[in-house]
Amino acid sequence: MAEKTSMPLVIFEPSGRRGNVSAGKTIIEAAQDLGADIQNVCGSQAQCGKCKVRIIQGVSANQGNASPTKNLSPIEEGEKSHLNEKQLADGWRLACQARILGDVVVMVPDESRADRQVISKDPGKRKIDLDPAIKQYAVSLTPADLNHPIADWERLSAALGERFGLSGLRVEHSVLMKLPQALRSRNWEVSVSVRHQREVVQISAGLEGKMLGLAVDIGTTSLAVYLCDLNTGEVMATGSMVNPQVAFGEDVMSRISYTMTNPQGTALLSKAIVQGINDLIRDTTIHAGVEASNIVEVVCVGNTCMHHIFIGCDPRNLGKSPFTPVIHHSMDIRADEIGLKVSAGAYVHLLPVIAGFVGADTVGVLIAEEPYHRDEMTLIIDVGTNGELVLGNRNRLICSSCATGPAFEGATIRHGMRAARGAIEAIHIDPSTLEVRLSIIGNTAEEAGQGQVKAKGICGSGIIDGISQMFAAGIVKKNGQFNKELKSPRLRFDSKGPAFIVAWPHETTTGQEIVICLDDVRAIQMAKGAIYAAAKLMMQELGVRHLDRVILAGAFGSLINRKSAAVIGLFPDCELEKVRAVGNAAGDGARLALLNVTKRREADVESAKVEYVELTTRPGFQQEYARAMYFPHMTDKFHHNQD
Repeated sequence: MAEKTSMPLVIFEPSGRRGNVSAGKTIIEAAQDLGADIQNVCGSQAQCGKCKVRIIQGVSANQGNASPTKNLSPIEEGEKSHLNEKQLADGWRLACQARILGDVVVMVPDESRADRQVISKDPGKRKIDLDPAIKQYAVSLTPADLNHPIADWERLSAALGERFGLSGLRVEHSVLMKLPQALRSRNWEVSVSVRHQREVVQISAGLEGKMLGLAVDIGTTSLAVYLCDLNTGEVMATGSMVNPQVAFGEDVMSRISYTMTNPQGTALLSKAIVQGINDLIRDTTIHAGVEASNIVEVVCVGNTCMHHIFIGCDPRNLGKSPFTPVIHHSMDIRADEIGLKVSAGAYVHLLPVIAGFVGADTVGVLIAEEPYHRDEMTLIIDVGTNGELVLGNRNRLICSSCATGPAFEGATIRHGMRAARGAIEAIHIDPSTLEVRLSIIGNTAEEAGQGQVKAKGICGSGIIDGISQMFAAGIVKKNGQFNKELKSPRLRFDSKGPAFIVAWPHETTTGQEIVICLDDVRAIQMAKGAIYAAAKLMMQELGVRHLDRVILAGAFGSLINRKSAAVIGLFPDCELEKVRAVGNAAGDGARLALLNVTKRREADVESAKVEYVELTTRPGFQQEYARAMYFPHMTDKFHHNQD
């Protein structure tokens, strides 16, 4: 092993990202520092094997023709389960385990890169009665003179009281400091933004000041923002990105573990999400042709872990029984305290959380869908790395959560990936010939099948489609086992276990076949089984025998083929026309709360009525879970998932 260099040079290819990092950092940590994209599905636990990289031989700046692999820490045991002896001999390592001791050049292969995800970000078409927390008042003042040398703030507050009935107003120091210039630059005419009729949060020169708001949905995997005009309710711009925290772990538990093992973990995760939101603020305001300083109110939703990390709260107690959150109630926090680059006086309003694993995002869905105003028995499923479910109607609502794992996001799948360019998003299998037709992200309808974009992997909607089609074609049996009686060039049984080839080597970017293997089927069985078992026990809790409506929420939920989801048994039997994907309902809920204060009160009141049911500790859960592992179920009858 080479002597440790204090600040080794690291070069990532083919991106060309390079820089010096502290010796002892892992390759994945160096990638995070330098902005190189490497998948980190399991949060650096050496469990997923998605971060394979190759150390390029003989090109190290300080080593001449020597192999730079000696500039890394020794091979860890966890690497040996994902890399064979030949790969290790050829310089392959897991980026999350190999520590940098000297200069290295790292080749990140196509399958290990974290491409930009395709995220559903369009706002829903919901009717919103405009009544924001911020109201704007245009005021013309009599200029100060020697006969009336009243102080600027007293002059303004007196005028607001006299003309609009506003009394006892407060003003923050940062806003007050801008008052003299605002008054005098437009001949003593200003626009004043007042929050809840109590606090002045912005003072703008002129009588037609901009008043903007931002709705934010912090998902475990994706981040979405909606820039709105608070005077009209118009969505001026939207923006989305992969949650920057995925660099620290793909799911909630990975990130909680990161905060437990790293003293600065919570601060680093919080900094990452705040920076991501600020980047989207910059992008959306540029697109809309406005200034970020005109954003005077922010409303935020997210699961309980994302909620806590965003405000800098230690989330570690969410990761151990009894999974207690720091706070349930809604909150108002100064935006500048969090680090958001908006108006100096702006506040962030966070919707309430219900439980440790049922957060403000579920409350956002709740106020968007309003099951508490309906008679129909409705099941709402927020499909993601953590499944959150709400069941009931106007009489009673209960909720629960279940650990589905990241399989629905394409993780833990052998050739899984996020919904990025090159991902197989839909699969059709001819039941007679077992030939496959693919839909690949990046190909338009006109281009599909013409080879413009080759397959790189399979995203969540694709894996659900594929397994549904395999079950319907008889390739996979009810219990998830592969059918050995079928004969097809695409069906393979070897030392690695059974697999079905969905894309031949010439159809892929890597030149290797893409398969759905037995472990992939098992991962989906476990994920869908957890959701189904939770829904079944919730139905038993309410004494319900059938569902009137099923709502699939979340950006991923809107991509699922509802027929495919029904075929594999993602949810209990329901008429397919009553199964509806509502897109990012959590984001819609944030937007509703931004534009209407009544919806904030509604969120407080209705979320407090929802009963959280801890299902996984119930004696019947494991039995229901085992039954739900079958396609579509071991015993339950389905009448609506067939053509």
